[in-house]
Amino acid sequence: MFKKILIANRGEIACRVIKTARRMGIATVAVYSDADARAPFVQMADEAVHIGPSPASESYLIADKIIAACKQTGAEAVHPGYGFLSERTSFAEQLAAEGIEFIGPPVGAIAAMGDKIESKKLAKAAGVNVVPGFVGEIEDTEHAVRISGEIGYPVMMKASAGGGGKGMRLAYTEQDVREGFEAVKREGLNSFGDDRVFIEKFILNPRHIEIQILGDKHGNILYLNERECSIQRRHQKVVEEAPSPFVTPKMRKAMGEQCVALSRAVGYYSAGTVELIVSGADPSGESFYFLEMNTRLQVEHPVTECITGVDLVEQMIRVAAGEKLAMTQDDIGIDGWAIENRVYAEDPYRGFLPSTGRLVRYQPPVAGWEDDGEANGRRGVDGVRVDDGVYEGGEVSMFYDPMIAKLVTWGATRDEAADKQIAALDAFEIEGLGHNIDFVSAIMQHPRFRSGELTTGFIAEEYPDGFHGAATSAETRKHLAAIAGFIATARADRARQIDGQLDGELEPPYDWSITIGDSTHLVSLDEAITVDGEEVDLALEYTPGDRIVSAEADDSTYGVKIEPTRMGLKMTTRGAIHQVQILPARIAPLTRHMIEKVPPDLSKFLICPMPGLLVALHVGVGDKVEAGQPLAVVEAMKMENILRAEKSATVKSVNAKQGESLAVDAIILELE
Repeated sequence: MFKKILIANRGEIACRVIKTARRMGIATVAVYSDADARAPFVQMADEAVHIGPSPASESYLIADKIIAACKQTGAEAVHPGYGFLSERTSFAEQLAAEGIEFIGPPVGAIAAMGDKIESKKLAKAAGVNVVPGFVGEIEDTEHAVRISGEIGYPVMMKASAGGGGKGMRLAYTEQDVREGFEAVKREGLNSFGDDRVFIEKFILNPRHIEIQILGDKHGNILYLNERECSIQRRHQKVVEEAPSPFVTPKMRKAMGEQCVALSRAVGYYSAGTVELIVSGADPSGESFYFLEMNTRLQVEHPVTECITGVDLVEQMIRVAAGEKLAMTQDDIGIDGWAIENRVYAEDPYRGFLPSTGRLVRYQPPVAGWEDDGEANGRRGVDGVRVDDGVYEGGEVSMFYDPMIAKLVTWGATRDEAADKQIAALDAFEIEGLGHNIDFVSAIMQHPRFRSGELTTGFIAEEYPDGFHGAATSAETRKHLAAIAGFIATARADRARQIDGQLDGELEPPYDWSITIGDSTHLVSLDEAITVDGEEVDLALEYTPGDRIVSAEADDSTYGVKIEPTRMGLKMTTRGAIHQVQILPARIAPLTRHMIEKVPPDLSKFLICPMPGLLVALHVGVGDKVEAGQPLAVVEAMKMENILRAEKSATVKSVNAKQGESLAVDAIILELE
């Protein structure tokens, strides 16, 4: 077994590998860029080596710097994590030439399966179902248009070396191909150093199912069941679960055996994932197609660990050291259900725009987890596990992926795992930047999610006009009004004890007019708490200054984040933000005399919707533009975002230059 390994990655996956290595008695080496100098994974590792500036292209993607760090520290092997160099054959070859073990699959398998074009050819030759498409190299936009017409719309354009949702565009028309083909090439080149693109038919009502593969160097290959990864946004996974609510034992066996056969054809060992696209329109589940194979550890590997009890990182290390798998296919079972939500630095209330900046407050529902070598340990605390690599006061950088943490819950049933997600998300505190906690909580509560009727179009179909908070029932509003009334009374009682804060004495009953959204409630606190005359059985503890309140109201339990505002409270719970106005009941009628403030008209400005780099500016002063015309392109988190004109106008002034880094809400140009 290795005595020391280097982790050629950062963030949560680096922390994850270090935890298992520590349990195995293996020393670890971290490599870090300028942006990660104070990151938790650097502190956790036994040794750390600085490898360059913040951009990944100048640090984490430079193989020579990784190898130099291995030589400097005496690391015998490298775990690449995911992303960066994890699927780059040249890196594995360089390590082999230096006598350093690569904790991953053989070079031949990476080459065969890592290239989406070549892998489809190989899969087709092996008799595996593949999606209809063009698997050769595409010359230019006109060639792409011809191919798309022959395949039939809709089609998907993908960067050959792509991954993580980058370098992908869905095209419903010829115009979509003309507008998107070059962007796919650029994203592929910028993110992966490869601008080749392939095009395939887009399967309607598709489900994204993937099979976890694990093999050793002695020819043993197993499948560790499946993961359901259908809930995606812009082809980036948001929610993953294991097992899938769609897959039957018969399907699982058929998919698993086919994926093992494919892996065997390329001499695969280590952990890997075969991604399949399944037609949800076929109730038999037999219409599944090979999509791609990820020859590395997946982001969503924790859900497989939770239901199988297998530590995938440990197995990767043991396989790399030449050990045989200590398990057979019959040993792989399914224990309970696991769900993972990716907590991203993005603002769902503003069209999911990337949000970078400092984590002014970061308090996850549990303080991480420790891998104790047992399945229950990997399930975290009471079935709640947080995989992260950030810290309070740290920064979510524009240079890397926007994922803040992975929240994993395990339960005996799917509903139990989902209920634990809702409770854990309510207790997850993040301040300082936008995040998607409310959004993933809303998904966990959505009737369609609970029914298991999922497709990759779930988010687009269920939130066509964007996200505005989870639906809130009348009963929940009543309970929130009761909680707000209790808090208002506690705050007033505190203020009463301070000279000059309140005139006269505050005596029960305490009557409050509480407005939540478009509904107003009369809340009275005397011997009991009533909302609009109906008694609420409320139990909670609150001290002014508390940020989170745990309350039981009638038969419901709530975790409510509390933030004081000028007119009352901002209350966040169960996937929705509620601006709550709290007034003494005797004063509330006077609000009808208040003058409503009219917001300023910003329609004449093109405003940068997120922090990012202005990579293209298509117009200049005096140019006439039409509604829908592309005006500028802003790159954020390695994704290009096209900003279009909302109406016909003339460019009056330009306030930004191409190549300039822009802050959120920066004015790019003014129209007239």
